[in-house]
Amino acid sequence: MRRVLLSAAALVLGTGAAFAHAHLKTATPAVGSTGPAPAEVVLMFSEGLEPHFSTIAVLKDGKHLETGPAHLVGGDAKTFAVPVSALPAGIYTVEWHATSVDTHKTEGHFTFTVAP
Repeated sequence: MRRVLLSAAALVLGTGAAFAHAHLKTATPAVGSTGPAPAEVVLMFSEGLEPHFSTIAVLKDGKHLETGPAHLVGGDAKTFAVPVSALPAGIYTVEWHATSVDTHKTEGHFTFTVAP
């Protein structure tokens, strides 16, 4: 009976990781923040990402801005960033699509404000 219970517990606990999704934990600039123009937008996720299947877009007034290529930061599969050119004052939207290493997809968006 003990082996059956231990096996059942292992199955239940093991399936949680198999169905994990990459959720946004933090962002720089912070969600809803106001401050100076960033040199890059950095997103930290709860799970590792597949960078070739994940994206970050920065928009102003509904138009996509030119950015550099999105990349993992320092080899950390949970931290994804995109460099941006000098951003003038205004409200910006960040749209992201994340594919975690277990191929589950999540997406979201948030705004930040650049103040002079």
